[in-house]
Amino acid sequence: MKVAFATDDGIRVNAHFGQSPMFAVYNVTKSGGELLELRKLPEILNQDEAGRIDSRLEAVSDCTLIFIMQIGASAAARVTRRKIMPVKVQFGSPIDDQVKRLVEMLQGKPPLWLAKVLRAEEDEGGESDGTHG
Repeated sequence: MKVAFATDDGIRVNAHFGQSPMFAVYNVTKSGGELLELRKLPEILNQDEAGRIDSRLEAVSDCTLIFIMQIGASAAARVTRRKIMPVKVQFGSPIDDQVKRLVEMLQGKPPLWLAKVLRAEEDEGGESDGTHG
């Protein structure tokens, strides 16, 4: 599954969803995680909040999870409507640590929230590695 991390340096989760200058996008499976790309958002002067949310939603539209430091209520509602689960983590959490934790969850018995996301992804014919947990 594709997972996005709100970041300003590509190393740590250290950005609010609505202000994140970029998203590090990883492919995470039971066998590990790999960085696919850093998706930088264009700097648009005087962009309103709805525009900022739209541009960020567009940037992560193919992702299943998005790790952020913080997200506003209206943005969270719009993210979840797109079938993307926002996951709040502590400011400055290393992305590598979050990827490792996700891989471990996928290898074992995923927590309920993750199992639900994985089932939804399978039901929509999302990419699957053919294994069921």
